[in-house]
Parts: sequence; structure tokens; C-alpha cells
Amino acid sequence: MERRLVTFIVASTAFFLAYMALRTMFVPPNLAPDKRAVADTAIVDDAGPVTPDVVVDQDANAEVLDDDVVNKRPKRAEWVTLGSMDPSSQHVMLVTLTNVGSGLERIELTERDEKKRFKYRRVDVRSGYMGYVAGETDDSGIGVRVNVIGPGTPISMATLVDGDAGSQPSVQVGDVLIAVNNKAVSTTDDIERALAKTLPGQSIEIEIERSSPEAAKKLRFSVALSEHPLDLVRLARNGGDDEIKGNLSRLSCLMTLAQANRRKIGRDTQTLLGASDPTNLLWTHEVSDEASTETATYSLDMSASEMNAVGSFPVRLKRSYSVQPGQYAIDMSVQVENLHTEPQTLAYRLEGVNGITLEGWWYSNKISPNFRGGAAACDIIYRKNVGGHQLLSGFNLLSSAQASPPVLTQNVFVDDGSEAAEKLRYVGVDAQYFTVAYVPPVGEDAMSGLDRADAGIVANASQVPRHQERAVNASFMLDSKPSVIPAGGSITQNLRVFAGPKQPDVLAEYGLSECLYYGWFWWAAIPLAYLLHGLYWLIGNYAIAIIMLTVLVRGFMFPLSRKAAINAQRMQELAPEMKKIKEKYKDDLEGQMKANRELQARVGFNPMAGCLPMFMQLPIFIGLYRTLSVDIELRQAAVSPSLQWASNLAGPDMLYFWGDWMMDYFGGRGTGWLGPYFNVLPIIVVGLFLIQQKLFMPPATDEQQEMTQKVMNFMTLFMGIFFFKVPAGLCIYFVTSSLWGICERILVKKTLPAGKHFDAGVLEGTSSPTNSATKNAPTKKSMTERIQERLNPPEEPIDRPNKRRRPDVNKKKR
Repeated sequence: MERRLVTFIVASTAFFLAYMALRTMFVPPNLAPDKRAVADTAIVDDAGPVTPDVVVDQDANAEVLDDDVVNKRPKRAEWVTLGSMDPSSQHVMLVTLTNVGSGLERIELTERDEKKRFKYRRVDVRSGYMGYVAGETDDSGIGVRVNVIGPGTPISMATLVDGDAGSQPSVQVGDVLIAVNNKAVSTTDDIERALAKTLPGQSIEIEIERSSPEAAKKLRFSVALSEHPLDLVRLARNGGDDEIKGNLSRLSCLMTLAQANRRKIGRDTQTLLGASDPTNLLWTHEVSDEASTETATYSLDMSASEMNAVGSFPVRLKRSYSVQPGQYAIDMSVQVENLHTEPQTLAYRLEGVNGITLEGWWYSNKISPNFRGGAAACDIIYRKNVGGHQLLSGFNLLSSAQASPPVLTQNVFVDDGSEAAEKLRYVGVDAQYFTVAYVPPVGEDAMSGLDRADAGIVANASQVPRHQERAVNASFMLDSKPSVIPAGGSITQNLRVFAGPKQPDVLAEYGLSECLYYGWFWWAAIPLAYLLHGLYWLIGNYAIAIIMLTVLVRGFMFPLSRKAAINAQRMQELAPEMKKIKEKYKDDLEGQMKANRELQARVGFNPMAGCLPMFMQLPIFIGLYRTLSVDIELRQAAVSPSLQWASNLAGPDMLYFWGDWMMDYFGGRGTGWLGPYFNVLPIIVVGLFLIQQKLFMPPATDEQQEMTQKVMNFMTLFMGIFFFKVPAGLCIYFVTSSLWGICERILVKKTLPAGKHFDAGVLEGTSSPTNSATKNAPTKKSMTERIQERLNPPEEPIDRPNKRRRPDVNKKKR
């Protein structure tokens, strides 16, 4: 028995050891998936952009990497810019890139208008702007290291005030910013706080510390601040007050491997290579400027040791970004090269853009083409060659990620391999007035070589606050088709990144016209937009143009409004009779309704005639609201250029900021009923509505009617809560329309015929109306009555009704 037991133990141990040896040789290690909803600490650092900690991780694992590959990689994160903020350069964007994962960190729109101001600037920031420096706390813990300086930014044009700068009398990359306006700074938040109370055009002084072979120098520079351009794409930590908890700071357009021979990335996973994922590593880069085209090229060699972890062999990843003047597009190329001596099956994954501007998400009302489900501040849009424009709401993506079990991604495109397979024409992230999307290269109508596309959130779903779900960060990713690449061969994909305004002509140039959606009332919104733009062309002020548009619309409907006023006057005269009918048929509702109809028919009164002008105004109101919600020309259009109040007709007038002391229930962004600003225009609108009700509502004839009027007044006040965050342009429309309505009703009342419209006989049914038009008007008869009269004609009248008429004897004889 003991011998059998010993034999069994030895055999089992030998089998176990053999199994583990074979498993190590043939089965790749099981890597824990990195979920999209989990922040990548190699890329996200609350103190600033990526630090040299990445290099420390590489050095700690140097024994499993090829030394020559490690030594060729950069030892520090570096940044470059494409485009410019200089108006003379004709560039319309300034793009900031980093060699961390070769990612895109920031896109600023720098186009200027005829007054040399930024055509698209941040509407939620009124302070001065110094320029983006990709700052991070210096290794010494004092000051903020300047990592990038964009051409044309205010800091790039700073002038030396004090100190010996030697041959470099301007701020340089590597300088440490230690003070702004004599206030010490050690983080980027300190810089923002120091600039919070400044204004565009104001000059400030900054103090920097510059290292030199001899000793550190302290220099003072003067910087003339500018307006804050719209940072259309940015990291979540740089989102300002509109950013919410739960959104993750992740670089855009990151590239990694989706398949390496038999190992394929999971649908809900973010990496195939674990700690050696290309999105975490530092790529080599170079910048060139040829024929007015600026190009940044990135390259990364994956060593044999790194690729063997997934059962593959060395590869090289390459990519490039190119920017041209006057173009809202970044030409992008991605490439995977096989460095092995044998063919390999490889595919890449390209992430989309995330961190799209969230400006005004707490008050904006974006239009969704979906019948069910509203749009969020950032939604995924796409279009295939079969079917029209599609929108996948950020709400739905967040709800799926919060479900149990969570669904982290949703498919938007898949290639089934057939000849009639669908092609992806574009896919991107859509905001209210801007879109950032991948589109085909010039000369092509669809993107080729793609296997699938999925969408998801770039956020921790469990940390997104309630009532702030609209501001969730959303993005997408593309997987290429697996390709067998021969030794020394490569696969290449070209595409473009459109990042610009939702202007009809601009969108049409890039095949994105369907992104401009007006909703069901497009037939009213589009003509109103053209009319509004025409009035602006004449006047030069959109606020006055809205007033003129309102006057034109109300003037066109004046005949209907006059009829409504007359109808209201007649309704007041009928009120006593209707009260009598109500008392007479107190317990008979059907009899009461019948008697009211008979009374109205007898006097020729149509109660619906007064509602016609209101129904006519409804499409105009909704159409104008859609125009304000879609037309980018109204964004940052001001009531007066000299006032900060109502400087954005597409948003609330924002007279006073009370978000710092008002309780969150009322003043919170998204969580509060009123929002963080006190707005005066909605108060005026509600006040005018109450005045109209007071002037034109007939006096109550009983307690029930009095109660009804009180409820209507209360509802008008309550409606002010919902009006509190509507666009200032729409409030101007309501103010103008209400003032017109008050003046019109007073004028019409004075022009009505003198006296009452009905005499007592008409109301009692014994006589005709006193006015001649009603008195002489023939009574209309129904078809049945006219037929009966023809079949049974009335008898001839007789002179003496009590005697029979004698026959005419003489007539018979003749």
C-alpha cells in the first residue's frame, strides 16, 4: 500500500512538472487586462505631464530588455508643437504633441477674425492667457518647469526686464518658472490662480530660474497677455471649472499593437504588452518643415524580449503628424514594420481623440438625431457607406459602463470580410459647436484596412457624479485588419484628424455635413438662420439682429394677432352668459358643454381663433432655439463688445458669479437648479410674462377661475427656473416679443369698434348683432336644410290667416 502511494506521488509530481514546463514553453503568460475605466499612471500624473518615472521603470526591468533598444530610447518626456498662434503664419491651430506614447496632448484653435481677435476662444474664461507650457513641478520642488513654448504664444514673445540672459533673451524650454506677478508658484494650478484676476491685453511680470554651467540665473520677463484661445482638445486635468470628477486625463491618438501573431488584444482591454505597452513608452521623434508643411515623426522599436512575452518577434512602430496653414486637419500616418527574419501576422490599434471641450455642458442643449435618448456634451458620431449619420450618446456609454456586469465598449463598425462589406466614412467625438473626427485621406471617400471600431468612456464610471453624467469623457478606437507582413515589410495607414468648428462650408470640405443637425424643425431653423445672418450683415450686431428678426416675425403675424385680440374681447363679453350656463347646468357637464356650443354658434364665436397666433409662433420659437443651439456664429457673439455681460448669446448672460457661495443645490454645475451664475435676462422675461397675464387676462368671475389664474401665475414663476439657463439670445427674443405683444394689444384695443360686440338680444337668442356686418349677413344653412326646403317649399302667405282664400273663378273661366 505504501509502495503504491509513493509511486502515485512520484508520478503525480513528474506529471505536474512536465505540465508546467510545457505550459511555459507554448502558452503565453496571462496578462491582466487594463480596463478603459482605469487610469494609466504612466500617462496620468496629477502633478503634471509624464515625468522621468517611466525611465525608472525601464531601468528596473533592464535585464529582460535588449540593451541596445533601451539605450536608443529617450530618457525624458519631450514635447513639440505644430502650427502657430501667430496671425501672420496663416495657421488656424496649434497642436502640442508628446513622445510619451507618441500621443496628442492639446489642440488650440488660433484662427483670427477681421479684428485680429481669436475667432474661437474659451467662453468660460475671461482672464488673460500666457500660453500652454506643459508645465510640471521641478525636480527641486520649487517652481514649474517649462516643457514647451508654442510659436506666437504670449510667453514666446516675452521681453527681458531684468537679468543677464546672455545669447538667449527669451523664455526657453527647460526654464523654471518660479513667480508670476511676484507670487511664488510651484504647480500649474498656482499659475492659473495667479492669472485668474488678469485681463487680456494686460502685461504681467514672470520670474524664471535658468540653469547654466556657471550658476543658476534668475531672470524677469514681461508678458503681454492675450485672450484664451479655445483648447478644443486637452487633458481632463486642464479642463477648468467645467471638468468633472471621474474623467481621466489620457493622451489622444495613442497607438499600440492589436495583434501579434496568435495573440490578439481583447475587446475590453487596453494593452497587449502589459508594462511594455507602446502607449507607456518614450518614442524617438524628429520635426521637419518642408513646403509650409510641418511634420512630427515618431518611432519605437519593440525588442525581442518585449515581443517574446506575447509569443512574437521584434517590430517597429512609426507614425507622423502633419499640419498645413489654413487647414483644420492633421494628416496622420501609422506604420507597423516587421524586424524579424520570418513573416509575422500583425495589426495595430489606434485610439481616437478624447478630452474634447466641455464648455457650457451644464446649460447647453445639444440636439440628438435619435428618437430616444438625448445627447451628452461629448458623443460618438460615425457614418458607414450604408446608412446615414449615427450618434452614440455619452449617456448610453456611461450607463453601459455602470451596468452589472459592466460593458466598457460598444461596437460601431465591423468588417465581415465580404465584397459588399461596409466601409467607415468617418468616426469621431462630437460637441455642441465643434467636432473632432477621423476622416479618409484626400481623394478617398472611406477609410480602408480597418477590422472594427469600438466606442467607450475615458472615465471611471463609478466616480462620475450624479446629475453630471452629460460631461463624461468619451472616445473610440480603431483596430486594423491582421496582415501577414514579410520580413522587412510593413503595413501603412493614412487618415486625417479633423478638429474644427461645425460651420457648413468647413464640414462640407471634409465630408462631415451631416454633423450639423437642426432637428425636426430644420425647415424653420435654416431660413431663420439665413435671415438672422442677413440682418447681422446689415447691422453688425447679433443682439440687434435678433430684435429685428423678432419685430419682422411679429409684424408679419399682426393680422392674426389683431383677430386674437378681438376674440379675447368677445370672450370677456361672453363670460357672464357662460357663467349663467354653468350655474344652470351645475350637475350636467354634457348639457353645459352643449349650451356653451349653442351660445358660441349663435353669436358666431370661435374660441380657437385666439390660439392661432400662438401656434404660428411655436415653430418660430423652436426654430430660433435650434438656431441658437447649432449656429456657431452666435457662440461668443456679444450684446456689446465693450461689456463682459452677455458676451455669448448662445449661453446665459452670466451677470454675476455666485457659484463660490451659493449652495450646490441651486448653484452647482449640473447639480443645481440655477447654475453658478445669476442671470438677469430670464428675470426680465418672467416679469414681462406676468405683466401680460395681468393686463390681458379677463377678471375672474368665480372662485374657481380666480384659483386657476393664481395657478397660472405660479406656473409662470416656476417656469423662470427652467428659463434661467436658456441662451441670452433666446431671452432677447422673448423680451422683444413680449414688449411687442403688450404694445400691440394696447394698440389693437384702441382700434376696436366702439361699444359691445353683442347686444343683450343676441346673447339671449332673440335678436341679431348690433353691428351691421353681423346684422346683414345671411344665415348659413346646412346641406340637409337646403334639401328639405326644396322638397317641402313653404306655403304662400295669406292676407287673412283665419279665413281660407277663395279660388279665382274668373281666372278659371278665362
